[in-house]
Amino acid sequence: MDLHDKEQELFERWRVDIPGFVTDGAVDVEAYSGSSPKILFLLKEVNDPGPGGGGWCLRDFLRQGGRPETWTNVTRWVYGIRNLPAEVPWHIVSGVGITTEQRCCQLRTVAAVNLKKTPGGHTTDMRSFWPVVHRDAEHLREQFNLYSADLVICCGSTVADAFDACIKPGTIEPLRSTARGVKYLEYAPRRFVIRYSHQEARVAANLLYYGLVDAVRELRQLPESA
Repeated sequence: MDLHDKEQELFERWRVDIPGFVTDGAVDVEAYSGSSPKILFLLKEVNDPGPGGGGWCLRDFLRQGGRPETWTNVTRWVYGIRNLPAEVPWHIVSGVGITTEQRCCQLRTVAAVNLKKTPGGHTTDMRSFWPVVHRDAEHLREQFNLYSADLVICCGSTVADAFDACIKPGTIEPLRSTARGVKYLEYAPRRFVIRYSHQEARVAANLLYYGLVDAVRELRQLPESA
């Protein structure tokens, strides 16, 4: 089976008795598999774009560019990471410079996984989030392992905490910090999980962008023995 088939087989087992299940994962399997580095974004849950209460596919949605409010910052990150070690001037990736076509192009190369597979609101209800994540921990670990991602970006502290609690392999290197204080761990040789801000954090967009891209630059330059 290819990656898409493996995702679908997992979702068929997982979605039983879960109304409104929203599938996710590698946006375009061929583009993701051929990318370097392979980038996986971990997120909490989707905001439902329609009145149907879930039952749709995030991969399809992102192939159309997604919501700019959520996915413009992610597109900036992907563009900057894919252009390393070059320094991308801010005017190229500013809000004016990111179009729907650019979101479609960049997002096709990544995987995006929500820890909670049913829609929520703009603010996550933690009373429902944590029981679901613990219930689905085995399936989440299985999905995580499908992607063999070089870079895993935990979008927000809640996502990072959930990764630690429910997904993280039992025997890996301890949490470390980059020179500028971004927390990360090396979950496999040369493969990193980065604890970072939510993509819609109330932070100046240029600071949100360069904070992650600079951290990735440092990690990609670490010696093999680090």
